[in-house]
Amino acid sequence: MEHPNGDRLKTALLLVAISGLGLGLVFYFTARGDLAQIIWFASVVPVLAALLVEILRSLWRGEVGLDIVAALSMSAALVFGEMLAAAVVAVMYSGGTFLESFAEGRARREMWDLLARVPRSATRHRDGGLEEVPLDDIVPGDCLLIRQGDVVPVDGKVASASAFLDTSALTGESLPVRVDNGGDAMSGSTNASEAFDLVAARPAKDSTYAGIVRLVEEAQRSKAPMSRLADRWSLGFLAATVCLAFAAWWFTADPIRAVAVLVVATPCPLILAVPVALVAGLSRAAHFGVLIKGAGPLEAMARTRTLVLDKTGTLTDGRPQIVSIDSHDVMASGEILRLAAALDQATKHPVAQAIVAAAKARGLSLPVPMQVTETPGEGLTGQVQDRSVVVGEHRFVVGHVGGAEAEHPALAAGSVLVAVGIDGRLAGHLVMADPLREGTHRMLSGLRDQGVERILLATGDRQEVAERVSQGLGLDGIRAGLTPDQKVLLVLTERKHGPVMMVGDGVNDAPALAAADVGVAMGARGAAASAEAADVVLLVDRVDRLGPGIEIARSARRIALESVVAGIGLSVLGMVAAALGYLTPVQGALIQEVIDVAVILNALRALRVAPAEAWAPELPASGTNTNPLQGNQA
Repeated sequence: MEHPNGDRLKTALLLVAISGLGLGLVFYFTARGDLAQIIWFASVVPVLAALLVEILRSLWRGEVGLDIVAALSMSAALVFGEMLAAAVVAVMYSGGTFLESFAEGRARREMWDLLARVPRSATRHRDGGLEEVPLDDIVPGDCLLIRQGDVVPVDGKVASASAFLDTSALTGESLPVRVDNGGDAMSGSTNASEAFDLVAARPAKDSTYAGIVRLVEEAQRSKAPMSRLADRWSLGFLAATVCLAFAAWWFTADPIRAVAVLVVATPCPLILAVPVALVAGLSRAAHFGVLIKGAGPLEAMARTRTLVLDKTGTLTDGRPQIVSIDSHDVMASGEILRLAAALDQATKHPVAQAIVAAAKARGLSLPVPMQVTETPGEGLTGQVQDRSVVVGEHRFVVGHVGGAEAEHPALAAGSVLVAVGIDGRLAGHLVMADPLREGTHRMLSGLRDQGVERILLATGDRQEVAERVSQGLGLDGIRAGLTPDQKVLLVLTERKHGPVMMVGDGVNDAPALAAADVGVAMGARGAAASAEAADVVLLVDRVDRLGPGIEIARSARRIALESVVAGIGLSVLGMVAAALGYLTPVQGALIQEVIDVAVILNALRALRVAPAEAWAPELPASGTNTNPLQGNQA
């Protein structure tokens, strides 16, 4: 992020240069050319001094940039008495840097919106009343009141009947999202309806929004490889400029032509177009819920050729869902689910929580279980409304209900079987599976259209499970049974095909994310370690956001290259014209400024990149609530 003092200095230098040029012209046209020369000289010196300081700082860091051309052109104009040309160059250079700063600020608007929305305090329930407390005082378990229009300050669970949250600033979702009682509320979202209570799940500093803000700040401090490439190109451009200026002076014995050549080359589109286009791309991607940690990862994202996908929680939803309920008794399937879910309320096991969620989604009333005993990794026993209930693995349940081991349904690879015993009999089975994420087929097809040549599945799960999940996706390879270090080796091996992007969500994916050219983490529910190791974080729990992210990255990089090629080409033509005597130094400065403004405006086109409609989410299934007044099911 540009420091405020830096912005003020650029503004002050521009005002000094413009005032000096204007006042000098007044004296010049009133026959006081001597005073005009002095005023022009005085207005150029501060700009040149600030430029020399910046050049020395760059050289100290080992960087050689095109600011040297600007310093040479102003210095040469002063030495050879071209005060007006020097004043015009000072205005054009300070104006160019100011315009660049303004353009980058415009491009960062989406990110600044995130930073500006950081809440400073929260309203906490305490002893029957409400108190306003700083965010740092909030601890897990605190009950907070989130009023209409408030930004959710910490991650937590909704304690009221429901909440309607506007997540557009985080994910780009245009409609409010409904979160029912017990559902997760992401910090940084806005309460779009009536006030609700929230139970804090973690401290503010560890919440999703605080992490997002840190990532944004990192992104704003970054410098893209393409920008460094522009610095390397600048050496060649600097050498060509100096040689052409010297040749024009040598063959014509006219130093003013050399001055004109230097002036036309100042400032250069290389130092203006690239950062503006890439920062605009970062901002545009953030609007769609794709937080890219810097211009470097964005440029690498645009060059991705191989995509490696984790399975659980990335390619699949990561949350088992009930696909069928098989009753072995006269009991109805709904009653089997109700009693099983009621008992499962007593454990945090992900399969049990999925059963509870399925029962609540069907509107079933779940009584409080009593006398619950949990055998880790096997199942639970307990009393539900005076009925003895056992839920867990098939052998575990059969062992408790007695009798011969009953047949259980044939399972497809990757499915989970949960047996339910009621009052000493095997009542039935819940068949569960981890479904493929919605829109995955369309996303993978679209990524191939974007230039991704190889798509691989990398998972620690069994081979048969991986094959079943990926059936029909047209993947180029499946690597199953991988340990974290084997995932890293796979990423490194695939680099022979080009830049590699790795997508994952778990702690075990963090090493591979760090090893990839571009690591992408599922930030909504993924592990903190994977988000920390990744270069890109998907703020919404949908892997299909990869499509818009890559499309925006490619568009931003293409726009940056277009701006550079067009700008450099026009600058070279102007330099040749100046060397041949067709342009005076003043005319050259004015023409170059037109070129610079044009390339900056072209670079800002990256703010208007509209991802293809092919990335739009699929139509909701029948019965899904899409009324914006009622919100969507979380």
